[in-house]
Amino acid sequence: MSKFWHGTALAVSLSFMASSALASATHPLDGMTKEEYTIVVKTLKTADKLSDDGLFPLIEIVEPSKDFVLSWKKGEKIPRTARAVIKDGGKFYDATIDLNAEKLLSHDVAAGQGMILFDEFIGAMGLALSDERMIASLAKRGLTPDDVFCLPLTAGNFGVKEDQGRRLLKAPCYMNPTGSNFYALPIEGLFSVIDLNKNEVIDVVDIEVVPLPKDGWGYTDAEIEARYGLRKKNKPTIITQPSGNNITIENSVISWDMWRFHIRTDKRPGVVLSQIEVNDQAKWRSVLYQANLSEVFVPYMDPSEAWQWRTYMDSGEYGFGLFMSPLRPKVDCPAYATYMPARIHSDRGEAIEIPDAICIFERPKMAPAWRHFEIFAQSEISQIPAEGRAATELVVRYASEVGNYDYLIDYVFNEDGKINVQVGATGLDAVKGVAAVDVKSPTAEQDTRYGTLIAPNLVAPNHDHFFNFRFDFDVDGRDNTFFETKLVAQELPKESKRRSIWKPVMTWPKTEDVAKYRVNPSDPAMYHVGNMNVESGLGHKPHYMIMSENGVAYSPLDVENDMPIKRNAYIDYTYWVTPHDPKQRYAGGEFAF
Repeated sequence: MSKFWHGTALAVSLSFMASSALASATHPLDGMTKEEYTIVVKTLKTADKLSDDGLFPLIEIVEPSKDFVLSWKKGEKIPRTARAVIKDGGKFYDATIDLNAEKLLSHDVAAGQGMILFDEFIGAMGLALSDERMIASLAKRGLTPDDVFCLPLTAGNFGVKEDQGRRLLKAPCYMNPTGSNFYALPIEGLFSVIDLNKNEVIDVVDIEVVPLPKDGWGYTDAEIEARYGLRKKNKPTIITQPSGNNITIENSVISWDMWRFHIRTDKRPGVVLSQIEVNDQAKWRSVLYQANLSEVFVPYMDPSEAWQWRTYMDSGEYGFGLFMSPLRPKVDCPAYATYMPARIHSDRGEAIEIPDAICIFERPKMAPAWRHFEIFAQSEISQIPAEGRAATELVVRYASEVGNYDYLIDYVFNEDGKINVQVGATGLDAVKGVAAVDVKSPTAEQDTRYGTLIAPNLVAPNHDHFFNFRFDFDVDGRDNTFFETKLVAQELPKESKRRSIWKPVMTWPKTEDVAKYRVNPSDPAMYHVGNMNVESGLGHKPHYMIMSENGVAYSPLDVENDMPIKRNAYIDYTYWVTPHDPKQRYAGGEFAF
């Protein structure tokens, strides 16, 4: 396609099993194999471009050109190139490696800083608690380092001159959990500032002593039962597939009903779907060349010193693929679902396989795909019953646990040709310690200016989750056009008994600056991507309509003067349509840290 669009909606361990990946790729868009990760490390070491202390924020496959992928035939040789972002000697490098030839193609200073590393995260936890200033601040609160843990978080970028080139984390602390909940006992008004390049704490910010929460608010069945008791369990609702499912998986290609697509996982976006096609019983027809998460922006709306910097880019800074977690049958997915692993890498460049990280399943919609009951077909002589078709859909799901939040992303394929992207957020609230124990407390009004009191001494601060997805449309081929259809009121002639109707009026944006849109129900419009060079049997041009079904369409925040918002200015519009550029993959930038 010539254009894609962005739609905005509203125990740290890598102890997973060693990868049992395929020995070689079977498709040009396949993710990295275990052997290929090994080749990356070996090639860089052989070229003397990786020291023993070198770490990898990112290793990913470099996709072949779209021309090659679309002309490739099964069994033909596949070019394999990897990109590696390396942290070595306090600097970041960007390298490409020919995996087939085991040859270093390029090695340059990176244009920015790579994602957070587990090695940095764990090291920062220890640094925070070893600083004498932190130890003294804890003592003011009757605590010792043995009583607490500190949670390093990305510090955001506010355009501060002296921070440029630094690699900063800020680490608020919590009392050690009394049960399952690691976030219920914040030590409010206290955090460390850590410079990862210097490997030292450069500041400890002690604002004020805030009363410490007392309840650990565990979330397991046993903990909830001890606190409140459990509700009576309902009789189970069970969906089964006694004859098996209708899903075909051949290596990395999934087929179901009229659909076929390629699937892989990458460390930053998580699941990447490619070459999404539909079969019209005569031939396979392309719909999307690629679909993936582009960025997740989570700005908190508390201006206090301990919270105003919390403006996380959960995909670009942390990695949705990195934090994918195993899915549980009967909880995360139906018992009958089919599961696939996710393949990523450790800081050292070793292959890591997360088991059961993706589930794929059919789901009855419990509603008709189509029905009709004809009242005029009912008589004493004959009766024609209602005619209809039960609707079923295919779901591709993964979950990413970034800190206290668990995100679930579904790609849903329907029998009528629709594709839905559905996002859910669950997990635990990020909480702020306060003095108020209820809304009648003397400090309650002050404590809840920017959040809601959800428990004694705990406020959940206001915040947003902006999800941005990248879709590269190839509707019936690559030569696609975007157009907008507005519903415009038309005044009717005086002789008409109607005074007005609406009619569709199409417009074609000529530049990127024009091709950005805010969905507004009071100003109805439809947005389309289609191929004007192809005709249906009736002479129509095939196209897909882009629809925002729910969620916040765009943000009221200041994208000009608020630096974290400016870095994520894509939230200012619902849709951005741009000419296709394979290097422009992420709305938050290639280097988001």
